[in-house]
Amino acid sequence: MMLNHKSLLGGAVAAMLVLSATMASAQQKFIVIASTTSTEQSGLFGHILPRFTQKTGVEVRVVAQGTGQALKTGENGDADVVFVHDPAAEKKFVEAGHGVEHRQVMYNDFVIVGPKGDPAKIGGSKDVVDAYKKIAAAKAPFASRGDNSGTHAAELRLWKAAGVDVKTAGAGWYRETGSGMGPTLNTASGMNAYALTDRGTWLNFKNRGELTILVEGDQRLFNQYGVMLVNPQKHPHVKVAEGRAFIDWITSKEGQDAIAAYKINGEQLFFPNYKPGSGS
Repeated sequence: MMLNHKSLLGGAVAAMLVLSATMASAQQKFIVIASTTSTEQSGLFGHILPRFTQKTGVEVRVVAQGTGQALKTGENGDADVVFVHDPAAEKKFVEAGHGVEHRQVMYNDFVIVGPKGDPAKIGGSKDVVDAYKKIAAAKAPFASRGDNSGTHAAELRLWKAAGVDVKTAGAGWYRETGSGMGPTLNTASGMNAYALTDRGTWLNFKNRGELTILVEGDQRLFNQYGVMLVNPQKHPHVKVAEGRAFIDWITSKEGQDAIAAYKINGEQLFFPNYKPGSGS
């Protein structure tokens, strides 16, 4: 049987191409970002991450969690970068040596949404603490994330300011979902309940039912986001160069402009505010 040299050559070339593609795939640069659910559920990451990858060749794999769990993921060394929105918790994370190169990136705000019927009569108020007092007094249904997220932490601070202990006073009307912002809004929609949400997720949320924004504009509803590198001295496998590339890009003019450019129905969801030296 005579060998077909062209066939052999073609087979060898094909094998080399497959091997080359396999090696390229194995060597593909990527980072893992542990981030609050709002950056994903608002659609922001879908808008900005392809731009970063196109510029740097670094793929981003997102682990979307509540801020508390995202910080825990970083503490365990299961992410390269943490991108969250609880400044007090972020500061503790850095001071404990779990994160470095902490920078403020952007902000938006929280709003209270609720049924159009508004049984607690809070609509139009700019005093979020007074609104919480009225919700508790009316024992009106309230859906809480209950997941140790940045939003949950903000909500608990507001209940405390209102003098309401939901653990004892919330029986029958206060419900913890233990889930992200989108699922919690779905619960609120199904229950015709009040809820605290970041504006970005709300604007991208489709299943609103009878829900509408009732309280906004209080300075206590300000919502700051920060980014940091997981400390490579604690976790040597952290991809320092690629992680820093993301942090540098998201705080560069190009990254900040990309954040500002993300809009839904003409409304801007996040406002870049990085300043050199910001963070912990």
